[in-house]
Amino acid sequence: MVSAPPPAVGWGVVGCGWVARDYAIPAIRTVAELVAVFDAAPAVGHGLGARRAASLDDLLSDDAVEAVYVATPNDAHRHAVVAAAAAGKAVLCEKPMATTREDAAAMVDASLRAEVPYATAYDQRFHAAHRALRDLVVAGALGTVTQATIRYACWLPRDWAADNWRVDPRRAGGGAVLDLAPHGIDLVAALTGADPVAVDVMLQRRVHSYDVDDGGIVSARYAGDILATLSVGYNCPDALPRRRLELVGTRASAVALDTMGQTAGGTLTLHDADGARPVPLRDDRSPFEVQIEAFGAHVRGAPFPGSPRRDLAAFNLLADALERANRETAACP
Repeated sequence: MVSAPPPAVGWGVVGCGWVARDYAIPAIRTVAELVAVFDAAPAVGHGLGARRAASLDDLLSDDAVEAVYVATPNDAHRHAVVAAAAAGKAVLCEKPMATTREDAAAMVDASLRAEVPYATAYDQRFHAAHRALRDLVVAGALGTVTQATIRYACWLPRDWAADNWRVDPRRAGGGAVLDLAPHGIDLVAALTGADPVAVDVMLQRRVHSYDVDDGGIVSARYAGDILATLSVGYNCPDALPRRRLELVGTRASAVALDTMGQTAGGTLTLHDADGARPVPLRDDRSPFEVQIEAFGAHVRGAPFPGSPRRDLAAFNLLADALERANRETAACP
């Protein structure tokens, strides 16, 4: 007798900005059930195909909501995650985890204390090209992986949005590095199976005149002495090449172009002694869709890559590096 599949996970969404509206919510509606949404701005959250909750408490009191996707500005992550965990809801929270080490630790403590699933929304783990690249690493096609380089940038002027909280140091906690580098730091860990053990940062304030960095270089060392360099920025026009990942090994290297980001697509090419050849991708689903499906399975008891404590350890490494970089920047006019 074939058992019936488990019922779809019911989701609530807290924070209905462009990432939630354009990517996460469509993914939830495709592979799960969108029950309710809440945004602190009264004009936001309408027309998304779900009940608009009157408050965070209203959303969390809904028994049909089993998991919560948190996509508020960074400084509001702690409140939403702690409240959701206390209400017994699983939590998938956008990166960066928080604006401070204290807030990030409180989020992890709350989820562990309540014994509810928690994960940071590192959707890049789930892009088809990156899953195919991980398969190559596991199969030994690259040999011993030695280094990774990532270029991940965009154009983000001050007037990018009516409420551009990403350039407000209080609400965002930082600029381009805190926003974009967590994806790369986590992705290298996912590809290699090695956790970061050291991170350093150089900050840039070159193009935009706002109070956070508009670019930076991140260097990271991973367990087993794997090295990674990440170039991130808010100062690269979107029409220019700006999304590239290369993973280098002793037998071959692999290059992914136009895969970093919210959408499917891009290419993966393997380079070895026989030349270069394209690597077929297993599907063209949105990385958000695959992530929501995987986390929903986790809510039902399946394993999920990463862990709250590992997410916190990686966040703390970057936070410490940013603190050092900001001191150095202040000391060098």
